[in-house]
Amino acid sequence: MPRCRGEPIFAGMSTKATTNPADDRLWQAVVARDPAFDGMFYYSVASTGVYCRPSCAARLAKRENVRFHATCADAEAASFRPCKRCRPNEEVLRDTHAAKVAAACRLIERAEEPPSLEALAEAAGLSRYHFHRVFKAAMGMTPKAYAAAHRLKRIRETLHEGSSTVTAAIHDAGFNSASRFYAQSDGALGMTPSDFQRGGNGTEMRFAVGQCSLGAILVAATARGIAAILLGDDPDALVRDLEERFPKAVLIGVDQEFEDTVAKVVAFVEAPGTGLDLPLDVQGTAFQHRVWEALRQIPPGTTVTYAELADRIGKPAAVRAVASACAANRIAVAIPCHRVVRTGGALSGYRWGVARKRTLIERETKS
Repeated sequence: MPRCRGEPIFAGMSTKATTNPADDRLWQAVVARDPAFDGMFYYSVASTGVYCRPSCAARLAKRENVRFHATCADAEAASFRPCKRCRPNEEVLRDTHAAKVAAACRLIERAEEPPSLEALAEAAGLSRYHFHRVFKAAMGMTPKAYAAAHRLKRIRETLHEGSSTVTAAIHDAGFNSASRFYAQSDGALGMTPSDFQRGGNGTEMRFAVGQCSLGAILVAATARGIAAILLGDDPDALVRDLEERFPKAVLIGVDQEFEDTVAKVVAFVEAPGTGLDLPLDVQGTAFQHRVWEALRQIPPGTTVTYAELADRIGKPAAVRAVASACAANRIAVAIPCHRVVRTGGALSGYRWGVARKRTLIERETKS
């Protein structure tokens, strides 16, 4: 239960309507509806039978009907019920649910086989329906989707290490059969598991480096679609970036057919509002995919903050993780991480430079 963040405020606090200095201080916080005191104490109203946060916007009660409580539990022990307007007990409930979801995630991650919904719900002490709803609200995905994403993450890590065969990696990750994994591997890894394990070995990737109004631009594509749009000042540095990402891929220089693709990308960079009618080969974790998909839903000419983007994917507390996903984006403009700004509108955190970010935002705003 939430306790006072500064214990001295409770010195001499009475549970009855009195005129002692401690109560007077709390009463002034209620009169001011001061949110700074939320979580530090709660007040109840005898005439209504409810208890509230200090910042509650409900009509101010008479002083003689007000009592003060250190926790929600204290108020409820005194037979008061939570206010339906300020919902003072929901913070406690959110903390409880967050702990249950975190424990369920650990169970999924440690299990050799994905636990059933029934087993997870039982461990959390909730019904199947309630647990499923709580988990999805907290994580932005179902327990089954989380388990699948975790297994794919384990396969990625194992294949990157190069210390296991593909078949062993698949079974170690919890897939009962290789066929079940191969049915979804191409979309998850962007290539076959063997090619992924070998750093893209055997995967053909066409690329070209040119110039646009933002400086040097590198466009690379697999057979699935555009895999990278990189911006910078040094063309050689852009090529090295691509080589480090896929050290054993077969990089093919520009040909006539690919020149048409590059021309479309450059035209799109110059006028993002026109859209890019080309498929993308987007490779990343399940969380990164959620962030990148949310980025693509931001209309040209508008911006959102990292906190707002975290809210849009249902993870308001994951602001730093959202910023990291934006920084991991390798497909400039088409996945428009330039449309994300700091709270207050400050421009920062763009892997291709703040000046380019400003230019892109201004260009979209004017178009």
